[in-house]
Amino acid sequence: MSRSTFFPDPTMPADPGRWDGDVALPERRTNRPVTWQHRLEATFMHGLFSLFDLIGVDRASGFMGGAMRMIGPLVRPVHKRGLANLRLVFPDKDEDELETILKRVWENLGRTLGEYPHLDCFRPFEEGGRVEIENESRLRELADRGRPVVFVSGHLANWEIMAITLYRTGLKTAVVYRAANNPLVDERIIEIRADVMSRYLIPKGKRGGRQLLAAMKDGLSLCMLTDQKLNDGIAVPFMGHDAMTATAAARMALKFDAPVVPLSIRRTGGAHFCMTVHEPLMFEATGEAGPDGDRLTAKINEALGDIIMNNPGQWLWLHRRWPREATETPD
Repeated sequence: MSRSTFFPDPTMPADPGRWDGDVALPERRTNRPVTWQHRLEATFMHGLFSLFDLIGVDRASGFMGGAMRMIGPLVRPVHKRGLANLRLVFPDKDEDELETILKRVWENLGRTLGEYPHLDCFRPFEEGGRVEIENESRLRELADRGRPVVFVSGHLANWEIMAITLYRTGLKTAVVYRAANNPLVDERIIEIRADVMSRYLIPKGKRGGRQLLAAMKDGLSLCMLTDQKLNDGIAVPFMGHDAMTATAAARMALKFDAPVVPLSIRRTGGAHFCMTVHEPLMFEATGEAGPDGDRLTAKINEALGDIIMNNPGQWLWLHRRWPREATETPD
């Protein structure tokens, strides 16, 4: 794979040549006091990440993938939730097939955790950078337009690859993220991300709403994972079943006349990936903001659902994406 002309000289965070070098990082989560449990969790994470850093990305990814493939199914409440989600979406698959998919999910999650201290190893557009780009010319065209784009994806493979890749194209992006529950862990993850992707990091929720608007007014594109449940969202189909979904991606796209471009990440073996740049979603706005936002949100869900169903073992089926009554089955 040859080096791209997009970003022929990638810079490190300390380099003043970064376009976002003076962007202040967001504060860690502040709505939860730091407890002794948080400190214990953060200490454990620091020790684990130090070990991963010592043994290298391939061993860390493989070790955690194997460990989570064995340990994950023993976390019964979470494993059962994952199986219930899979039964809902794949009613024709038998239990053995669903168990096989979910073991792959656990393995992928473990690999992603093992890769976290090594995000700087994933250098798209570089020889040996571990990330291939499918439809790179489409990404080039979007970058050359010089207008904001709303990039959407989900928790697929190692989902951090999306923001890393977009940053290395030279596109000015703001990355929307969900703050970790542990404030100390949240702070560390913010620092790790800022080293390899845009420092313009926007937390989901009320404190990030104004920043979303400001980012797009300044001409920045958005990088968003839109596959998780949002209780304050709207109910639209997701893989054939209504699910509460955030409308922010659709609203921002409509407000700033920005194309919505789905991206998919696929683990191609070990700690190697392929990111596919899909065609912008075809959508004609009517001028009615509410209905247009709902319809575009549904189209985003449809696009992401198709991507997930083609590669179900690399999506995070473990969270409660659909209403409890839709997935509950008798014991």
